[in-house]
Amino acid sequence: MNKIFLYIFLITSVTSFSQELNCNVIVNAGQTGDENLQIFKTLENQISEFINNSNWTNNSITNKQRINCSMIINISNFDNDVFKGTIQVQSSRPVFNSSYESPLYNYIDKNFSFKYQEFQNFVFNPTQFESNLISVLSYHIYMLLGMDSDSFELNSGKKFYEQARRILDYSNGTNYLGWNAKDGRQTRYYLIDNILSPTYKEFSYVLYDYHFNGLDRMYDDIKKSKSNISKSIISFERMNNRRPNSYILKVFFDAKSDEIQDIFSAGPSVEITNLISMLSKVAPMHSNKWREIKY
Repeated sequence: MNKIFLYIFLITSVTSFSQELNCNVIVNAGQTGDENLQIFKTLENQISEFINNSNWTNNSITNKQRINCSMIINISNFDNDVFKGTIQVQSSRPVFNSSYESPLYNYIDKNFSFKYQEFQNFVFNPTQFESNLISVLSYHIYMLLGMDSDSFELNSGKKFYEQARRILDYSNGTNYLGWNAKDGRQTRYYLIDNILSPTYKEFSYVLYDYHFNGLDRMYDDIKKSKSNISKSIISFERMNNRRPNSYILKVFFDAKSDEIQDIFSAGPSVEITNLISMLSKVAPMHSNKWREIKY
């Protein structure tokens, strides 16, 4: 009922949408050979409490309105207080009038290292670097908040993306990887650079049309909703023509490829010849899934 009320509120209000988080945190230290050390469980508990108990927005919400997400941290090695590994961040958003949760953000951050001492304080400062652990966690939180917001209300995620950019700006003077353009093309730097650039202006429109005018209307008219989803994805072609192989497209399709395959492999059928052609062009890394679509 809360989700239905929230949906109705979004239709009748111009106020930006945001939620707090219901995040499942897993710290996996199997690669270190010392996975049973208490410090890893303490780290897991502290991260979980930090994410789920912090106030990331100005909204008052109920527990049922929280964004479902997860963070899986794989520690590959550690030396005293220096930890290295990867973090995968995923989030989903509810689809109106259904029990289905649509995947929205799926990011594997390979440039992840940080210093941590057991039971240290976790403090997020929106304008100042505290630690790389806090910066990376907070950056991804604001990215997923932005995408979630954009999926309900057009261009409402910008304030969250801008906070992610501020985190990047005060973190890129450190020696940690992922915050600087020189660190590679598939990094935190290029993700926020893409999403805030006018070159990729279609991205926020796709998030909105795909979810709000597509998935959220499946209960009423499946065929029309599938057509709306197809049209929204096809609009990526203009963006790709402007700047081929953008990182933001990879992040989108890493989250949505399985769902897109499922949507267009089930009835009722709609015309998707142009969609399949475009998908093969802008997301060739998932071409095996596009070939499996039955239409």
